[in-house]
Amino acid sequence: MWFLLPSGIGVLIFVCLPFLDVIRRSFLTVVSQEWTGLYNYQLIFKNQAFLLAVKNTLRFTAVCLPVLIGLGLFLAVQLSRLRKIQFFKSCFLFPMAMPAAAIVLVWKMVFSKQGFLNLLLDSLHLTGAGGPVDYMGTDAAFWVLVFSYVWKNLGYTVVLWLAGIFSIPVDILDAAKVDGANERQCFWQVVFPNLKGTMYTITVLSFLNSFKVFREAYLVAGSYPPEKIYLLQHVFNNWFAELSVDKMAAGSVLLCLLITIFVLLLHRSWGREEMS
Repeated sequence: MWFLLPSGIGVLIFVCLPFLDVIRRSFLTVVSQEWTGLYNYQLIFKNQAFLLAVKNTLRFTAVCLPVLIGLGLFLAVQLSRLRKIQFFKSCFLFPMAMPAAAIVLVWKMVFSKQGFLNLLLDSLHLTGAGGPVDYMGTDAAFWVLVFSYVWKNLGYTVVLWLAGIFSIPVDILDAAKVDGANERQCFWQVVFPNLKGTMYTITVLSFLNSFKVFREAYLVAGSYPPEKIYLLQHVFNNWFAELSVDKMAAGSVLLCLLITIFVLLLHRSWGREEMS
């Protein structure tokens, strides 16, 4: 407890107390600090930009989580069969070391009108009648952002899956093989049930990271990107520029409530599975 005390004090002063102030401000006006009750919350639920951002963010999370978790597990299982995997682990972790600005530059080089993708399609004579397309300015921007998120976060997901796989005692797998279980049965009956704790950690981290793709979208398309990639962080950024502290506070409280409910429900479902 003594070792945790300095960090706990820091979290209390710089996280908990400021957030309590945010909750207080969500019920007040900006200038006069008058009590408004739930007016600020009603205001943001009538804001079309906020509703669009919520819809896009939830859609982004719903698409990215299964893809990232499933693809990471598949690659981890394949890598676990190799003897020397340190090089591959380093390759998977490389995207996390790249600055967001560098990643955005790469996406612009690939998906812009003069980018690699258009050059490839043109060389294969697959370019449409309208000629080269700026993908970041169309509905395809959503899928570009999904690809960017998966590409950047796949590395740590694979490493976490590998850590879970290698923590399973070899004796259990050997016993299953002696009993006649094939490779598929060993995975679904032995390996996967022992990875539930790892899956819980990966799911929570991936869910939280799905709310952190604002930098890429902002650097590519600015404060007002195409509607398909207009996320919650864009709303908060624009409200900050307008000094709409009341709406920012109410939106932050709702976002925190959403994340807390998701994590608690996930924790509860995992607890029930472990008890059963």
